[in-house]
Amino acid sequence: MLRPLVALVCLLCLTLVPCFATVQTPPASLDDSAAERAYVSNDWRSAEAAYAGLTQKDATNARYWYRLGVAQKNLHEFDQALASFVKAESAGVPKYLILYAQAETQALKGDSLAAFSLLDQALAAGYANSDQLSSDPDLAALRTDTRFRKILDQAARAQTPCKYAPEHRQFDFWIGEWSVTTAKGGLPAGDSRIEVALGDCVIVENWTSKNSTYAGKSYNVYNAADKRWEQFWVDNSAGMIHFTGGLKDGVMDFYTADLPQPDGTTLLRHLRFFPLGPDQVRQYSQGSTDHGKSWTDEYDFIYTRKNKS
Repeated sequence: MLRPLVALVCLLCLTLVPCFATVQTPPASLDDSAAERAYVSNDWRSAEAAYAGLTQKDATNARYWYRLGVAQKNLHEFDQALASFVKAESAGVPKYLILYAQAETQALKGDSLAAFSLLDQALAAGYANSDQLSSDPDLAALRTDTRFRKILDQAARAQTPCKYAPEHRQFDFWIGEWSVTTAKGGLPAGDSRIEVALGDCVIVENWTSKNSTYAGKSYNVYNAADKRWEQFWVDNSAGMIHFTGGLKDGVMDFYTADLPQPDGTTLLRHLRFFPLGPDQVRQYSQGSTDHGKSWTDEYDFIYTRKNKS
């Protein structure tokens, strides 16, 4: 029979190695901060011992199980790591994270078939981090396999879906740094910087006028649910305008609703963007006070790209 102290140490080790001959010294502290310090410093042996003890104190803590699995994976205790990751998922770690960690473990173990299967499952469950995939040293053995390129591409598309969806790229002809003049007379009107943001899902306009302090921004997005483009304009005079529309015959074509005016009338606005080659865009705005029966020009601008390539 094991002496009580020896039996207790075996429970704390959780290395799945019989404790009959040697007994590991338990960590001086089983508190969370000691385990954290070992984990962030990549002291995997100490982290394993600490988190093994913590899982005994609180078997419902998902982070404890997950970090125990990571420590075991880095110690090449692969079967123990896989078992700890299963416990972590049961305790609440998102499935896609567990599948990815299991894929890392199988790749290190040398089982590429299992690793690729788990990566496929992780993508299906919501994993979308192509940067991690491309740099993860645990997956180094998989990168020469043609299957890895497919997985990397899938992750990139999931990570930045707008970058790859054709509809979201329809307004890209407006992206750039522009000097803006009037279509008639070529008078300076302003400067505009059009850039992409939020994973290439939003095209942001930054407008400053040449002859006044007027400035504004527009946020242009493709609404996949309604299958249309929307523009939200805001400015430094408390103005706000919402346009909706889409690409028609190569022209980005927007309308507003009939907008109430201070004098009690309404104003319907029609805004169009015409690509005039790679380095020019025409922006043409008209307004109607009779619900679209007749139209009056508001402004007609030519955007000319700065620093043409």
